[in-house]
Amino acid sequence: MYLKKITVYLMISIVSFSFFQCKDHKEVTIKSPIIEGDFADPSIVKYEGKFYVYATMDPWGGEELAVFESSDLLNWEQKHLNWPTKTICSSPTSNDSRVWAPSVIQAENGNFYMYVSVGSEVWVGISEHPLGPWKNAKTDGTPFIKGNMFPEYHMIDAEVFIDDDHTAYLYWGSGLQWVNGHCFVVKLNDDMISFDEKTIKDITPPNYFEAPFMIKNKDTYYLMYSDGKCTNSTYKVRYATGKTPYGPWSEGENSPILTTSKDSITLGPGHHAVFQQGGQDYILYHRITNNDAELYRELAIDSLNFSDNGFLKKVVPSSTTVTLQ
Repeated sequence: MYLKKITVYLMISIVSFSFFQCKDHKEVTIKSPIIEGDFADPSIVKYEGKFYVYATMDPWGGEELAVFESSDLLNWEQKHLNWPTKTICSSPTSNDSRVWAPSVIQAENGNFYMYVSVGSEVWVGISEHPLGPWKNAKTDGTPFIKGNMFPEYHMIDAEVFIDDDHTAYLYWGSGLQWVNGHCFVVKLNDDMISFDEKTIKDITPPNYFEAPFMIKNKDTYYLMYSDGKCTNSTYKVRYATGKTPYGPWSEGENSPILTTSKDSITLGPGHHAVFQQGGQDYILYHRITNNDAELYRELAIDSLNFSDNGFLKKVVPSSTTVTLQ
């Protein structure tokens, strides 16, 4: 079993607190990194008053995923997941790539589903609790998206979006050799673990490479994604807008919205998740800390805001105030 021994701590120099006197509301101000250690490709869910962050272990993944639990987004405790592992998630179409890029969502049936890249193909897990026990949702033990489904592209970075009409869509896809990224989408069946392969569509937006993440504001769909090379300063977050979950897409005003900062403290930011807390949207992403020999990244958080005309504003990395309830 591969599991880094990490001490998760918070220093007074990087985190400050302020309190809002209104029933059980509390404002906490967070400065990145939110968790000490080398992690990337984050996903976040909230369940029964606690937050759970899932992430890739750096460098380049591990035998399993990292997972952390917190009740306040400040103090994080590392936990352990029984699934997925590189050993368990292996098929004739797998390659040597390790466990990457988790995406966890709670469906309307109450179950949690995880869409995760192992061996450069997508696997789907199911659990009744964010910490498990998890198991392969496919009873035959096979991957959800096989690595050779579209051999000319990389079958990784899956993310689910549930629309207002309760329809679930799976987005995924990257490129090979750092070029020619493509984004695919398919409508999931009600079980969240099956789909009609004939209905898969290539909906690649402008300047796309990998890590799709869909959000919706009013009647507009915002397909967010990463562009560039995740090992250097070219990595960034872009977005495109459309009127359906399939597009067609027009790259948004202000895109890219998150890039390497002038001081390079935020270096190569990307592969993000978006969540809402206290009526405010937040973007959780990774940024590079060291790429001399191996790739090491850390997790950062910032506010995500819309302009009056409906475009996403530029993300300016800084301390972030979150209202807890």
